[in-house]
Amino acid sequence: MVAHLQGDQLPTWIEAATATTDLPSLRHFAQHLERDLDAVIAGLTLPWNSGVVEGHVNPIKMLKRQMFGRAGFELLRKRVLLAP
Repeated sequence: MVAHLQGDQLPTWIEAATATTDLPSLRHFAQHLERDLDAVIAGLTLPWNSGVVEGHVNPIKMLKRQMFGRAGFELLRKRVLLAP
């Protein structure tokens, strides 16, 4: 379903997973997918993703974690702006 962008099959999968009594974690996961079903189906159907954005955000978050409690915002700002 994920590799072939077949999000239209998700409701059927959710029904099967919620009917499972052997795997309570899987049932719980499937029930939580229903909270935002339209967004999950779109993510499994549309060819677009946010991979490029996440590729830029991840190093900035890592710098933020490294700088936590060390210095003020100005130093963090300079490190983010000078980061490759």
